[in-house]
Amino acid sequence: MSKNHFLAFDLGASSGRAILGTLANGKLALTEVHRFENQMQQINGHFFWNIFSLFSELKTGLKKCIQEYGVQPDSIGVDTWGVDFVHLNKEGMIISLPFAYRDSRTDTAMDDLFQLIPKEEVYRQTGIQFMQFNSLFQLFSMVKDQSSLLEITDQILFMPDALNYLFSGEAVTEYSIASTSQMLVPGKNQWQVDLIEKAGIPTSILTDLVDPGTIIGRIKADVARETGSAQVPVIAVAGHDTASAIASVPASDKHYAYISSGTWSLMGIESDQPLVSDQTLAMNYTNEGGVEGTTRFLKNIMGMWLIQECRRAWLNEKKYSWDEMVALAKNAEPFQFLVNPDDAVFLNPANMPDAIAAFCEKSGQGRPESHAQVIRCVYDSLALKYRFTLEQIRTVSALPIEKIHIIGGGANNRFLNQLTADATKLKVIAGPTEATATGNILVQAKAMGALQSLADMRDVVRHSFDVETFLPNPDLDWDGAYAKYQRLVAR
Repeated sequence: MSKNHFLAFDLGASSGRAILGTLANGKLALTEVHRFENQMQQINGHFFWNIFSLFSELKTGLKKCIQEYGVQPDSIGVDTWGVDFVHLNKEGMIISLPFAYRDSRTDTAMDDLFQLIPKEEVYRQTGIQFMQFNSLFQLFSMVKDQSSLLEITDQILFMPDALNYLFSGEAVTEYSIASTSQMLVPGKNQWQVDLIEKAGIPTSILTDLVDPGTIIGRIKADVARETGSAQVPVIAVAGHDTASAIASVPASDKHYAYISSGTWSLMGIESDQPLVSDQTLAMNYTNEGGVEGTTRFLKNIMGMWLIQECRRAWLNEKKYSWDEMVALAKNAEPFQFLVNPDDAVFLNPANMPDAIAAFCEKSGQGRPESHAQVIRCVYDSLALKYRFTLEQIRTVSALPIEKIHIIGGGANNRFLNQLTADATKLKVIAGPTEATATGNILVQAKAMGALQSLADMRDVVRHSFDVETFLPNPDLDWDGAYAKYQRLVAR
């Protein structure tokens, strides 16, 4: 029996993993060979990622795969979150820790840029949702501040591209991760040079763009010696974690919406072309690159971040398990308190429960006092946000939406899955949970010739992983709750 082995490095904002994928007879088996923490580092009032520590962990994962699991992977690939980037000097050295997207230096960057270039023009040229941490605004803030770091920068590489560079020595930019930057032509593997130049950003720092599934080089000799690996191909997979995740949606038709559920909830549809119009601008939707030229038309929603930060804030009182938090929510009164999960106050507050309570009080709902009330508030609000987003998507989608696929770690949350079905009145199909690593691996398999197409990849997913279906339950007054939610977001 012929087997192929691919090693996926999947990095999120809170943790990273090395996942070994074994493809045989049209089925994929996954093995986690290494897991590690990832946290923003606060230094002199700013937030950074430790790129050197992350690379060390990836090398540890490769070494463990070979030495402890006895498998030499046929290739490796890296996916991460979007927008953040590394600076290289003219000698090819990384010259600073990369800023983290939650850093406050971009707080006024959008408004400042719109003084130079109208908001409508920026959206027309990029089709990307406005978020203050998009790479365009990060770079513009450096231009505005006359950053000495930018002055000595020869190239920038987004996080997965930087890690690929450390493995291979090849500096290229993968399309899906670049598409999060708000610096590409919508739906095209092409820098939006006119916009970038108008923003005062030097285009010389941008590297060549490559499609997902491009073999960019091989593991360098020194890394091979350190890890005990052969010099196998380094593949630019769909480097944005959501792009990899969406590639693993186990759908057999296009009549669905997806939610890639984790720290962020990315909700949208897969489109054959970008959807850029005055309407999508008003709704603030994004058009990001996917596998095989598809467009991920979606909304970034602050998902499990709210729950994660509540759990962290309560650590000194009680160290809740995720199941304990769900149990508290189940026993709390539904719809008593609601928030808009995407309000700016929830981006990076000092104390998330206090921020939630303050929002509720300011909006005339009173103040949640118990942990159970806060948790239930978050879960109800997320489900209603999904309904709100679904109804917006339906106004521009050419196809009917008949079901929702929830993928990623959040697919394990059966309570939120059921609330989502109830709120949207649609069937919810949950799984696979390891969606990002699965997509990463299957793009590698396609690049190495083991699979031929995105359709083949999804066929493998359907044959390899169990899913769970949730049907709408009419017991609660979701229409009344939704009317309350709409009033909140209209404030």
